[in-house]
Amino acid sequence: MKLSFRKLGSGKPLFILHGLFGSSDNWQTLGKKFAESFTVYLIDQRNHGRSAHSPEHSYAAMSVDLLELTEDEKLSDAMLLGHSMGGKTAMHFAVTYPEKVDKMVIVDISPKKYPITNQDIADTLEKVNLDEVKTRKEVEAIISQDIKDPGGTLQFLLKNLYWDDNSPEQKLAWRFNLEALKNNLAAVAEATPMPPAPLLLPVLFIKGGKSDYMFNGDSKLINSMFSHARIISIPEAGHWVHANKPVEFFSIVNTFLLEN
Repeated sequence: MKLSFRKLGSGKPLFILHGLFGSSDNWQTLGKKFAESFTVYLIDQRNHGRSAHSPEHSYAAMSVDLLELTEDEKLSDAMLLGHSMGGKTAMHFAVTYPEKVDKMVIVDISPKKYPITNQDIADTLEKVNLDEVKTRKEVEAIISQDIKDPGGTLQFLLKNLYWDDNSPEQKLAWRFNLEALKNNLAAVAEATPMPPAPLLLPVLFIKGGKSDYMFNGDSKLINSMFSHARIISIPEAGHWVHANKPVEFFSIVNTFLLEN
């Protein structure tokens, strides 16, 4: 699949991969900062943002999408920065095509299998009848009945709402493919395949100090897959580490990416 992306800056290529229900838009501000030192690819993964929709949503498919992007851009390798689902995509890509990855930053996710999450969000979004609602406020009113944090998840989801000019009657639509994502939540929770031998590339795992997505016990699995992995926790940050502590996050990641 040809992915939608924006290319910023110059230097070594850096792919930035968003999480579930997100888009490249979530990384615009930090992407511009990283573009001061690197060629940044702000990527919409399949079924998200402005990339194409498909019933298939698996890490194997998303890895092939990235491989196609490296080939189209004539890149021998790239650095990868992935958050949550994007981190799982990055790890799967590195295990499958290790020669294509220079180094990685994985944000608040580990290679382990997770319980299926976000079913409640998918169910809430399905309550919105996009053929009937006429304003963004109506959509917000519907989903805010179940999602109560207006400064967090609610606004994060509403960023994906747009006016579809291609429909016969202009109407609101989601940029993500809600049906495909809901049908593949189990695939999103899958473990990263184990490489035949531990990969030698430098990998930095960043954990949100207040997040419950990663635990100290995950380090054994991480080190068995990535022998040069480091794990850093950013205090007072939740799952969206880069949004909660952008200054600290940028400093840590930029230093790591610039290391020889």
